[in-house]
Amino acid sequence: MCTDDESNRSRGNQPARRFDDATEQARSDYKSDKFFGSSGILFEQAMAQTSMAITLVDPHSRDNPIVFANRAFSRLTGYSEEESVGRNCRFLQGPKTDPEAIARIRDAISKEDVVAVELVNYRKDGTTFWNALHIGPIYNDKGELVYFFGSQWDVSDVRAVRAEERHAKEMARELSHRMKNMFAVISGIVNVTGRSRGIKNEAAEINSRIQALGRAYETTLDDASSGSIDIGQAIRAVLSPYDRGEERLVLKGNGVRMPFTIISLAGLVLHELSANAVKHGAWSGDAGKVTVDWRMNDHKTALVISWDEEGGPAIDADGIEGGTGTAIVDRLLLTSRGSITRVWAKDGLKAAITVPTGRAI
Repeated sequence: MCTDDESNRSRGNQPARRFDDATEQARSDYKSDKFFGSSGILFEQAMAQTSMAITLVDPHSRDNPIVFANRAFSRLTGYSEEESVGRNCRFLQGPKTDPEAIARIRDAISKEDVVAVELVNYRKDGTTFWNALHIGPIYNDKGELVYFFGSQWDVSDVRAVRAEERHAKEMARELSHRMKNMFAVISGIVNVTGRSRGIKNEAAEINSRIQALGRAYETTLDDASSGSIDIGQAIRAVLSPYDRGEERLVLKGNGVRMPFTIISLAGLVLHELSANAVKHGAWSGDAGKVTVDWRMNDHKTALVISWDEEGGPAIDADGIEGGTGTAIVDRLLLTSRGSITRVWAKDGLKAAITVPTGRAI
C-alpha cells in the first residue's frame, strides 16, 4: 500500500497535501469530463476529504474501468491509485466472493440502478474483508450517464458480531430445548416417586416449583448470552399463571437488567409467595389483588422486590405459623445473603425482598 509520502513522490516530489489529491489528478487526466457547477465542486471536495473508500468507473469505456480511486480506497485494498485506475473492479474478487452478489451488481449496472451488497473482497496481500459496497449512476445536467459511483466500507467486524449473535441464539435455543427436557424428566421423577410413596400432594407442590423455575429460565435464555437479562421477563413468566386478566395481578417494575444467575432464587421466592396468596392470602377469595414492583437498590448490588397484597381475608398476625413455603424462602435468602421483611396487614401480606446480584451492575 502506498503511504502518503510515496503517493506524493509518485507525483513529482510535491509537498504533502492536507487532503487527498486524487480528484485533482482525475480532473487533469479527464479534462473533457467536468463535475457540474458549485455542486460538482462540493462533490469533489467531499470525495477528497472522506475516509470512505470511493471509486468512479467509466461506463462508456470497455469493461467499465476505474477512472478515479481515492486514498481511502488504497488504504482499504492495498492497491495504489496507479494500480487501480484503468482496471475493472473485479480484481478485488476471489474464490470466496459470492456469485449472486456479483450478479446483482451486474444487473444494477445494466439497468443504471442503485445497488447495495455485502461481499467478500480481497486485498493486494491476499487477505479478505467483508465489503459493504454501494453502487449508483451519476448523470450530467443533460441527464446523460457519465459515471458509476462506488463506495466501499469494511464491515468485517460487524459481520463477526452478527455471526456471534447468531451462534449465541442458536445455542440459546438448543439450551432451551435441553432445559425443557431436563425439567420434564425431573417432574416425571417427582410424580412417580409421589405416587409410589403415597404423597401425591407433596409431589404436586414440588412440581409447581419446578415448573416455575422452568418458565423463568425459558423466557430469558435468548437474552442471557449478553451476560445479563431483563429480570422483568422472568418475573412475568413466574407469575403469569396467577394472572386471570381481572387486574388481580399488577406488575410495576420494568427495565432492570440483572445477572442470569439470579433467576432461580427470585423465581422460587415469587412462586412461594404466589402459592401462599392462593391458599391463604389475597388470591384465596374473589376480590383480592397483588401488586409486585422491583428495582435495583441504591448501590446496584441487589434486586429489591416489593410484594403487596390487598383485598384478601382478615389476617390474625399472632396466629400465623410459617409453613414449608415460608421455610424455603427464608432458607434460600439466608443462604444467598438476601433478606425478606414481612408485614401482616389486615387485608394481606406486605413483603420486601432483597436478592443480591453477587456484583455491582
